[in-house]
Amino acid sequence: MDAWVLGNPGELIRIKKPIPIPGNAEVLIKIDAVAICATDLEIIEHGFPAIINGEKPFNKNFTPGHEFMGTIVKLGANVDEYKIGDRVAVEIHAGCGRCSRCRQGMYTSCHNYGNNYGDINKGHRANGYTTDGAFTEYAVNHINTLVNVPKEISDEVATLIVTAGTAMYAIDTLGGLIAGQSLAVTGAGPIGLLCVSVAKALGANPIFLSDIIDSRLEIGKSLGADFVLNANNEDFNSFILKNNRNIGVDYLIECSGSLQALDQATQLVNRGGKICLAAFSNQPSSVNVGNIVANNISLYGIRGEGKSAVKRAASLIKQKSLDPSAIHTHTFNMDDLPEALKYAKDRIDGAIKVVVRN
Repeated sequence: MDAWVLGNPGELIRIKKPIPIPGNAEVLIKIDAVAICATDLEIIEHGFPAIINGEKPFNKNFTPGHEFMGTIVKLGANVDEYKIGDRVAVEIHAGCGRCSRCRQGMYTSCHNYGNNYGDINKGHRANGYTTDGAFTEYAVNHINTLVNVPKEISDEVATLIVTAGTAMYAIDTLGGLIAGQSLAVTGAGPIGLLCVSVAKALGANPIFLSDIIDSRLEIGKSLGADFVLNANNEDFNSFILKNNRNIGVDYLIECSGSLQALDQATQLVNRGGKICLAAFSNQPSSVNVGNIVANNISLYGIRGEGKSAVKRAASLIKQKSLDPSAIHTHTFNMDDLPEALKYAKDRIDGAIKVVVRN
């Protein structure tokens, strides 16, 4: 099969690889479409968070890419949960099933990083991080990572199920019971926009969204944000107080990765409020801890998807309570992957989610 592999930092090379063989409780998937994630760009340029045999993934015949969907073309031993021809989206991580975190469904927090995490012999794998990803033609996945894609959902939208699952996981971490609660989302990238959409589907009210790109804020409004703010034009704290009964929001999800975002978040939530960090800056952040303690603010962090959030997001999409299609902006063929990556990296023509098709 054709596969793109990572050479030196920033270098992708197209080669031939053997088609993988599904093992026990695994299926072979023909990859139909894969969405480009900001983490893919980070891996291609810098290596981390991808780790192959404890080292950076450069020049190791490694294929990146992780937000994909496809069609099952072969069943491994003891698979009766799925059949050939089923369309599926694929969770990134398969838990080891041994450590307490994976048994809780927190497979992105598998214990013993470098031991269980990413060790196929111990059952853990992460597409495009510790094992080959989706910038190729075929992939093998465990049945526990599969989510059925209804026939009425396009391939492009199906690639966004994992991103919606990450948004669902963020809301789960805040407690999940978001109906009637006020929410702010800082950063209108793909995850931030789908946090708005998932929260709207679950009844959050009102929802505030901030960013510095007006076109993304307009998409946020179409996905359910009640109030949007260009952070270059007005103070978000004053904006929320003015539009939320002079109190901060109940929940906040930080998706911008700004250096000042964490400290700002502690000022945007009300007393007893909850903050989930779904992004982080490349430098240490300074925060007023006294404000967190004095106001009983709870702080959480998430990485990727977990606790079957992807399956629940897929259910919302199937029921038409959630439509992530607004964040899909561009489609390329797999032959043109380098160009697709450039569009995603440089946000050419307003690119948000770029999808690559086989």
